Amino acid sequence: MEFKDYYASLGVAKDATADEIKRAYRKLARKYHPDVSKEPDAEARFKEINEANEVLKDPEKRAAYDQLGSQWRSGQEFRPPPDWDAGFEFSGGGPTGADAHQFSDFFETLFGMGSPFAGHGAHPGRHGRHALRGEDHHAKILISLEDSFSGAQRSIQLQAPAVDAHGRVSLRPRTLNLRIPKGIGAGQKIRLAGQGGPGGSGATAGDLYLEIEFEPHRLFQVEGRDLYLSLPLAPWEAALGARVQVPTPAGRVEVKVPADAQSGQKLRLKGRGLPAQQPGDLFIILKLVNPPASDARARELYQRMADEVRFDPRSAWESTDAKN
Repeated sequence: MEFKDYYASLGVAKDATADEIKRAYRKLARKYHPDVSKEPDAEARFKEINEANEVLKDPEKRAAYDQLGSQWRSGQEFRPPPDWDAGFEFSGGGPTGADAHQFSDFFETLFGMGSPFAGHGAHPGRHGRHALRGEDHHAKILISLEDSFSGAQRSIQLQAPAVDAHGRVSLRPRTLNLRIPKGIGAGQKIRLAGQGGPGGSGATAGDLYLEIEFEPHRLFQVEGRDLYLSLPLAPWEAALGARVQVPTPAGRVEVKVPADAQSGQKLRLKGRGLPAQQPGDLFIILKLVNPPASDARARELYQRMADEVRFDPRSAWESTDAKN
């Protein structure tokens, strides 16, 4: 996927005002509209400037795009950093009239369906019988696995885009105190009533919905309510069986590794995953780690095994080859 320099597409500076972006877009749209333009690349350029305008005219999308940094160049191979969109507060307006289906993979990845910017349904502050109620806002936040496992009280900081009197976009930080419910999982949301957009004429403010994602953990991977842990084993522990201490979010427990265990074999600790009415499980994935043959004694022992142990780790290949 190639990076798109939307400012270059419209020919504006990175600190351009909203009016400057609008004028640049209108000028280019007239020049490259496929119905009237004689330019050979009119259709491609028209799509390009529409895509750029879709992002830069929207303060929320523009602020998020700017956070990717200025080190990227148009056409450069690009992958968005993990959780690049965490910590942004937005109303999630989604596409604002343009045909987003014609936009690039770059746009679809950052702002398309499935992204936080794809829209979250109706906007009570704009439409309907609750016309004066403030908009609901949304943000994705990262929490630790430990906070979910035990529940926690945390202070979080969000960045919300704001437009100044000159039409320039900046990020406005705000801090919120948050109670993290015990057992909350990735994708679940915490609702903070009245913390969304302000209402008009004395009407109530909208709500703020915080979508949960987990910070990367040095030991555990989370899938739903289940946890996964890779357990390194010495060859003799796997061959002879062993009792080893393994970490869990609630503390260490002793686990029996059966004899003749194999790398990749899975052990299950029922109910040791994320807490819930039906708690998840903790799955332990065995991983054999060979000691290095870094000295004469180690090499001697390996050679002795090679001479005395009848073992061919590729024997299954021979039976397969015979059938073929």
